[in-house]
Amino acid sequence: MVSRVIPVEPFDLIIFGATGDLARRKILPGLYRRFAAGQIPPQSRIIGAARSEMDHDGFRAFAAEAITEFVDASKRSEAEIARFTERLFYVTLDAKGDTGWPELAQMMRPDVVQAFYLSVGPVLFGAIAERLHQHGIATPESRIVVEKPFGRDLATARELNAMLASHFAERQIYRIDHYLGKETVQNLMAVRFANILFEPLWNTQYVDHVQITVAETVGVGGRAAYYDRAGAMRDMVQNHMMQLLCLIAMEPPYSFNPDAVRDEKLKVIRALEPVGPDDTVRGQYRGRPAQGGTPAEPSYAQDAGTPQSRTESYIALKVMIANWRWKGTPFYLRTGKKLRARASEIAIVFKEPPHSIFGEGEGWRENVLAIRLQPNEGMNLSVMIKEPGPGGMRLTEVPLDMSFAEALGEEGTDIPDAYERLIMDVIRGNQTLFMRGDEVEAAWAWTDPIIAEWEARSEKPKGYDPGSSGPEDALMLLHRDGRRWREIRE
Repeated sequence: MVSRVIPVEPFDLIIFGATGDLARRKILPGLYRRFAAGQIPPQSRIIGAARSEMDHDGFRAFAAEAITEFVDASKRSEAEIARFTERLFYVTLDAKGDTGWPELAQMMRPDVVQAFYLSVGPVLFGAIAERLHQHGIATPESRIVVEKPFGRDLATARELNAMLASHFAERQIYRIDHYLGKETVQNLMAVRFANILFEPLWNTQYVDHVQITVAETVGVGGRAAYYDRAGAMRDMVQNHMMQLLCLIAMEPPYSFNPDAVRDEKLKVIRALEPVGPDDTVRGQYRGRPAQGGTPAEPSYAQDAGTPQSRTESYIALKVMIANWRWKGTPFYLRTGKKLRARASEIAIVFKEPPHSIFGEGEGWRENVLAIRLQPNEGMNLSVMIKEPGPGGMRLTEVPLDMSFAEALGEEGTDIPDAYERLIMDVIRGNQTLFMRGDEVEAAWAWTDPIIAEWEARSEKPKGYDPGSSGPEDALMLLHRDGRRWREIRE
């Protein structure tokens, strides 16, 4: 299979916070990979902007070190890195002051695409947006990229949207959610809308329930200060998992253009029913003492440095959608830290046949379409067949498994990172995989009452052991409905 790499127009990408962790781990290595793939025109420039005192050569050396650390050795070369870093420039800049802004203004070119990537905290969004206009740097065609969190509740989300709207039109604003850049997430839309096989079954008549799982084996680590203010609900459910739910549940858009897709996602969010206390489970991982050769593991409270913390590191929800397509079909969402395996999966569990001609107890299992987001991106469809051999009609379950790496050969082993794809979409001016302002506010409008109810009850999350599948109460969330969670495994 021949890879089709479509070049973009020449551009200037200005990265604010260019010496930060995200730029080092994701943005600069991702841009290098797109350059190596022939997707970045030679006239393009990447301009780093941060408070650190550094010149062009210093930033180039910083980027080369990041690429060496985060790009596989088989995908890089010293000569290619040198050619890439020739396109890198740097300006020392104070986001809240005047230092560096005149110099940045002088570097701008009016005849290329301009994109400003705000790889900084939301507290700096307003200051940067204001100075981009004050110094005549931004134009009506410029694009601005902002990272989550998009507020911490509906009120702050509205403030953030209003602040961005005072300087940029909605068509210029790209709210980035890296989950939407994953190859498998986009393939979810292709599976639904490019194949007649699935879409007629994609409704409450044939789907028993849907499970969305995002499990991590690590604790909060270096993100403890942020995470203890956010928790799993704000960090994962309100944005990443909400987007996955929308892509599964939305109606077919009239075309594959940004507003058509985002209009249908917004309809799903507005159709979400309120979630009561009986349909939520909050958990917090416990510590574990050293045993034999196994070192001790700290609890969430120890990691966060707040012994009485009531922040959840795990959450499970039963969500219902009040529309014709999904009325009566539950969506079960769960995400957590320090779980058994690192895995992200969407599982569409279909109903059993209305009548079995093979009798009861013949090994029947429900058909499941499982979309793996990580690790080993791909899809798996479980179907029933006759077990080989004599002795009557015995049924057994077999998977129709497609790993992208195996199915697409050499091309599948080089799937672009989510950030690579999303940055290139910014340059193209394609907002399909980015959240719109009204979408963000609708998600918070649904989330806020759930969080408010927890705070009013002031209950501590249920404890669970590191390496488990989460609190026991989460199992009961499905057991009471006669269902069970799929096993968490890599």
